[in-house]
Amino acid sequence: MTHVGISSAEAATLPESGLSALERAANPVAHPAFDQFVATVSALRAPDGCPWDREQTHSSIAHNMIEEAYEAVDTIEAGDTAHLREELGDVLLQVVLHSQIAADAGEFTIDDVAQEVNDKLVRRHPHVFGQVQAGSAAEVLDLWDQVKLAERIGEEGEQGEQSAPASGLLDAVPTSFPALMQAQKISRKAASAGFEWDTVADIWKKVHEEAAELQAAYDAAPKASNGKMDAGGTWPDGSAAGQTPEDEQAAAQAIAAAELEFGDVLFSLVNVARRMGIDAESALRATCRKFRSRWEAMEAAARARGRALEDLTTAEQNELWDAVKAGE
Repeated sequence: MTHVGISSAEAATLPESGLSALERAANPVAHPAFDQFVATVSALRAPDGCPWDREQTHSSIAHNMIEEAYEAVDTIEAGDTAHLREELGDVLLQVVLHSQIAADAGEFTIDDVAQEVNDKLVRRHPHVFGQVQAGSAAEVLDLWDQVKLAERIGEEGEQGEQSAPASGLLDAVPTSFPALMQAQKISRKAASAGFEWDTVADIWKKVHEEAAELQAAYDAAPKASNGKMDAGGTWPDGSAAGQTPEDEQAAAQAIAAAELEFGDVLFSLVNVARRMGIDAESALRATCRKFRSRWEAMEAAARARGRALEDLTTAEQNELWDAVKAGE
């Protein structure tokens, strides 16, 4: 690390809050509890350790990583810091356990994991550890995209012409991500390569174009009497759909086309969010939480009247909705 102006002994006498970024990086604090935690997980995987832990593989516990991460997010969104510490520990357990499984197989260790992510953080923060300037969070995000793109180009150069085909720009975005998160990440990567609209207004035009295409596709698809698209429903001209194999295939294609157009609308809206600095996944989760909270309040209000919410008329439900909303 670069010279930071004080010795390790001097740094040890200062509270961490009194150290600069480079001083903190150059004088890491010991974490004995973490070392003990790693040792405990290693013991569980030992020949005389826990039979269940010894049997686990990366694949067998992969779902735990997702579950624990979502549980941690739930505590964050609920503002439940008391349980956040516990949930973060559960996430950390998955990291350490996977690392121990890898270590047992001679693949990598928890130290390798920590070293690699540390190197990545330093490399992707040249405004902290280098000479690059970034005065705002937005500028940092742009800088990250540039660094990541440079990393990818460098990796392709190292592979050489005789190596396996280079990975694509979007290959680093897991297809297992929630759709909104995946859409925002791949659109952000595409934008970092120059595939971008000039203004937010331009993206809104695209949203309206896609919405018109969705409406046209929906209008052309067969539908049931309730308006939902249905391969066994009725075509716009009033004829029954799916009466022949060819017509059944045409109905399925028409419905699939409308679904794709709906996806295009969502993707365009995600781009609006990205350009506005909004995380689409977080925004929709917040809206879901708001709706759930209002619905619970409506149920409580209906019970106070001695009735079930589902037994109320639409007008009565709307009245409760407006009352709950006004009381927020």
